[in-house]
Amino acid sequence: MQRIETRIPEVAILQSSVFRDARGYFQEIYNRKDLLAMGIEADWKQDNVSVSQRNVVRGLHYQIVEPQAKLVRVVHGAAFDVAVDIRRSSPTFGRHVSVVLKAGDGQAFLIPAGFAHGYAALEPDTTFLYKVDRYYAPQAERTILWNDPELGIPWPVMPDDAIVSAKDLLGKPFNAAELFP
Repeated sequence: MQRIETRIPEVAILQSSVFRDARGYFQEIYNRKDLLAMGIEADWKQDNVSVSQRNVVRGLHYQIVEPQAKLVRVVHGAAFDVAVDIRRSSPTFGRHVSVVLKAGDGQAFLIPAGFAHGYAALEPDTTFLYKVDRYYAPQAERTILWNDPELGIPWPVMPDDAIVSAKDLLGKPFNAAELFP
């Protein structure tokens, strides 16, 4: 596994080998020893999966108490994935990193605690897997509006085409959201 740095040092793309032949492909998607060798010491607590139709936008989510680090990947379809630094004390506060994850590309996206996370499904039945290092705490969950112009995220889904949950439509603008110190 190889770590690919992004413009925000704590956020990384992890590239694993994909072995292809006439039958399909094989990929090791988690190896604790490899992650430890890269300095990633998360104690993953929970695995989640979501399946989304094309143009579904989820996020931008985070937990203000018990913030979660996430390791995410797509195993069917494709997604535009985003991490936004919401740590006021960070030199990259308010900046984001995005990546397109595709099934079979061998890539995972490492999103540390202190970041809001969201994604847009680019294909039908996009299946998104993620590991988190803290349990889900619904009382601590917060949402920032996915298309807040202050963040300048170049979403590949037009607002009129986006399929967004009622809860996410009630997200706060970035400048009014409860953020980390």
